Amino acid sequence: MLTPSPFEPGDTAPRLLVSVRDADEALAAALAGADLVDAKDPVRGALGALPVETVHALVARVGARAVTSAVAGEPTEGAALAPRVAAMAATGVDYVKVAVRVEFSDADLAEAAGAAPGRLIAVLFAEPDPAPGLVARLAAAGFVGAMIDTATKDGRRLPDLLPARTLAAFTLACRRHGLVSGLAGSLALADIETLTPLGAQYLGFRGGLCHDSDRTKGLDPARVAEAMRILRARARRDAA
Repeated sequence: MLTPSPFEPGDTAPRLLVSVRDADEALAAALAGADLVDAKDPVRGALGALPVETVHALVARVGARAVTSAVAGEPTEGAALAPRVAAMAATGVDYVKVAVRVEFSDADLAEAAGAAPGRLIAVLFAEPDPAPGLVARLAAAGFVGAMIDTATKDGRRLPDLLPARTLAAFTLACRRHGLVSGLAGSLALADIETLTPLGAQYLGFRGGLCHDSDRTKGLDPARVAEAMRILRARARRDAA
């Protein structure tokens, strides 16, 4: 499967990842300008996986309007990585995201990457701090990218949990190892200005783009469009 490029190595401005729960939200996000539409069940935790049938329908609805990804859950055993990844990759989604723990073996990481060659993105949780050496291991295993997200959706945002220097070090490590990088975790529109300089290729949103800023409520296309406006305005300022 030939997947679209998720980023350009020289990009200095992040793109917008929007997490959606069904095909209708996915189409709305794509039409509002989202760069990457990410399938996720917001009522099942930070990385709750949707049924594969839902993801397949979502991919068909979005078509070529945006890059797609889907989460494959939060396995507690390294041996469970590859089966989960393979099942989600079979939906036709462009990229698969899965939670990764530092204690997972290199062999399990490589097997997971092999289940979705060139399409697997690791999600590391901010609590506790992501292990510094894990980025190199992910690159060696064959992952295409890595993101930091918040495991607990209790109102605290990613910048509340990790300082800017830690996030910048993570994105720099990803670039050095050739991985796409992303930052997410209960982000609000105001976080775009402060996180953009840290070097991530993607900023990921759900709750901040939903009605009443509630991640379990419906996506608000107007907020998606506003996020895109802010990102583009920032990119123009940086390019000037």
